[in-house]
This record gives sequence, structure tokens and C-alpha cells, in this order.
Amino acid sequence: MPIALPRSAYRSFVPYPKVDVEHASNGSLSGLTFGVKDLFDVAGYPTGCGNPHMLAMSGVKSTHAFVVEQLLEAGAELSGKTYTDELAFSMIGKNVHFGMPSNGAAPDRITGGSSSGSASAVSNHLCDFAIGTDTGGSIRAPASNCGVFGLRPTHGKVSLDGCMALSPSLDTGGWLARDSKTLARVGKVLLGMDSGALTPNLEILTSVELADKLSDEVAAVFFEMLVHVSTRLDAKVRRERVSAMPIDEVCSAFRYIQGYEAWESHGSTIETYDLQLGETVRDRFSWSRSVTHEQSEASRVIRSEFRTDFVSRLSNNKVLAIPTMPSAAPLISADENTLDTYRANAIRMLCVSSLSGCPQISMPLMLIEGAPLGFSLIGPPGSDTELIALAGMIL
Repeated sequence: MPIALPRSAYRSFVPYPKVDVEHASNGSLSGLTFGVKDLFDVAGYPTGCGNPHMLAMSGVKSTHAFVVEQLLEAGAELSGKTYTDELAFSMIGKNVHFGMPSNGAAPDRITGGSSSGSASAVSNHLCDFAIGTDTGGSIRAPASNCGVFGLRPTHGKVSLDGCMALSPSLDTGGWLARDSKTLARVGKVLLGMDSGALTPNLEILTSVELADKLSDEVAAVFFEMLVHVSTRLDAKVRRERVSAMPIDEVCSAFRYIQGYEAWESHGSTIETYDLQLGETVRDRFSWSRSVTHEQSEASRVIRSEFRTDFVSRLSNNKVLAIPTMPSAAPLISADENTLDTYRANAIRMLCVSSLSGCPQISMPLMLIEGAPLGFSLIGPPGSDTELIALAGMIL
């Protein structure tokens, strides 16, 4: 029998003094426990944003973020606040100040970020679900790495009132769970009704340009799983480009928009208080500071054109299937060059939903080298609950 470890051993939750947070005694989420990424305000707790200076300036909050209030009113019980990468500006899960949360599915590999603590808490069975944010992949990446379900909803579908902003036109609230039923229960509280419903006779698209960049091993596993998924959903499969634009141009536009808005959100605070940031996060903000207004505006034009084109390709009952990440999570021992390459390759996969505003669900369907790799479906805007329903049909 494995030795039970104390909760602190998993480094999933920020070790704040425990506060009793009231929740409804009855509701659709009664019996479920949840973690909250430490970007969302919870009354009685500070909001540390993964950085000691931000924690020191936070003070104890007097009100809940809107999404936290929704979950408590539905009967869910708070388990605690989960770690995040610094200012949510990373995809790795390493926080130079607080360490790396434990990956419950692959303890020798990174969790991924920036919702690292949320994925860790869920994968280590420390809570039933956890909320996080996703700007460039911060729910989808750790969901894939830690072998859990993760949903990035349609942009703007889930409230971010009372949550730290990184890049507002890309920031999205979402959640992670170990099974699709729990994901669906939370969705009924947070999502409301779908506005872009899928219908029978589903067609699954695969991306020519993204699939061509996969390693032979990942491609083989993905296309084998695609056959299984299409059979379960009784869906046809067709290969197609995701955009008339080169994917690298789309990816570059994402980076410029994210960087420009990230500096708008935090540049003044970083400079005024000389925030001590980890080297990679500091370099990322330094680059963001150099992004010009003209570069940002040109990238927004590209985003608009890409979004129109991509959404049109999902019309008439189509979804796009892709591996959530280009590979399984790197080992914790990986050097910075390996992690930088992993992050750059990942952005190419993840920027599709981020720029289009479409919902994406990552499902723990694949294994590479014995480690999890998510299988994703991207649907048209407003098809969030139906994506969750499709996940329930697959597993």
C-alpha cells in the first residue's frame, strides 16, 4: 500500500492559513471540492499571483471573484488556493519563488503552467476540480501534461471579474477535472446555454499544417486515437488547413498581442516596485515591453482575418481534432533550451483557440513514453457544453 503523503508534499496549494469559506449546503455541486488558481480573489485570502511582491501588495480580499461565488453558491467546497506561474506568464509550471507543483500522472515530468497548481491538485486527487485561466494554453497545457480533462471555454463565456488580468483580449477562465461528468457538472453552473450548438452528422477536421509538424511517434498515436474517436462519435474525418494564413504568421500575431497587453497590464507595477521576477518571466516581460503599438495593431488585423477564416471552417457541424500539445511533458530535469523549444512548439498548437476565441477541450486519451498527452477537440464559438458532451461519449 502506498504511503499517504501530507497535502503540502504535492506543492499544489499555496500554504495560506486556512480560512473557513462558506458554501451552500445544497446545490448542483454539493459533495465536490475545488481549488482556485491564486489569480482569483477569495474573501479572507490574499491574491498572490505567483509573486512575493504581488502577495505583499495584495492585502486580504473582502469579496470573492464572481466565478468563485458561483461555485460556492452551487454547493462546492473550497479546498484552497492553488499555485500559479509568476503573473501567469509561463507554460512550464516552474515558479522560481515557490517551486514546481507535483504532476500526479507523471511525477518526473513538469506540470505545465500557468494553472500548474490547479492541474496538480486535481491529478493528485486533492480536490475534485479546480479553476484556472488560459491565455495561451494555461489550462490546456497542464491538463495534457497531468492526464486530466481541461476546458478553455469560448472567450468571454466565463467571468473573470475579480481575477488578475494578463492579456485581456486573450484571457479566458476555465477548469480541470479527472472525469467528464465532473467537468459537465461545473459547466452547468458556469457556462449557461450554448449559443453555437453542434448537430448530428458531426465531421472531424484534422489540420494539415499542424499534423505535419508532429513527430512520427506522436502522429502515429494521434491518428490511431482519431480513428477511435471518430468511431465513438460516428463522425467522418477530413484533413484540411486551419487557415489560409501560414501558421507561423498566426503564431507570431498571438505573441505580439499577448506581449503588448501583458506589458499594459503589469509593466507599470514591474517598473514602479522593481518586481523581482524569475529569469525567464523577466525576459518575457522585457520582450513584451519592446512590442510597439503598430506591431500590436497589425497583429490584431491578422487575428481578425484568422478568426473569420477559421470559424467559417467549423460551420455546418465541424470540430477540429489536434493533439493538445506537440509532445508529452518534458522531464523536470530538462534544461532551459529544451523547455524553450517545447514552449515554442506548443504555442503553434495552442494559438488556434487563443486567437479564434473558440472553445477547446483537452481529454486524457493518449500516452507517449508512458506519459499523458491530451487529445483536443475545438468547436465553433458557443459550443462549449456540447464539446463536454462529446467527451462523455468518447470515454
